[in-house]
Amino acid sequence: MEKDDLYERGRQMRLDMFGEAGVRGIDDADDFQEPLQDLVTRHCFGDVWSRAGLDGKTRSMLTIAMLIGQSRPDQLKNHVRGAVANGVTKEEVREILVHAALYYGLPSVSDAWRHCRDALKEVDAY
Repeated sequence: MEKDDLYERGRQMRLDMFGEAGVRGIDDADDFQEPLQDLVTRHCFGDVWSRAGLDGKTRSMLTIAMLIGQSRPDQLKNHVRGAVANGVTKEEVREILVHAALYYGLPSVSDAWRHCRDALKEVDAY
């Protein structure tokens, strides 16, 4: 995988948000996984997450809300942990969940609530 500025910016963003675990997927990628890791690193984090229009905290809060709606527990937990690194508080995560309950429904949000709680506990933000 060619390493350019976009790639390096994305790798650093993943490291800042998710710690060593966030770049382990890049470092451990085999030839099958490498295209996905390149896409995520370069375009998701190196490009979109690095744009000037929204700060990292706002992007994290939006991402949490979208992942709640998609019922993606593993990604939700990863992004809650990353959101804490971007300055999102337990109270803000709770308010995202309350707001999401009105739009996504109580059954899916009650599951998300548990996943968010677990992720906050993992990073000592509960």
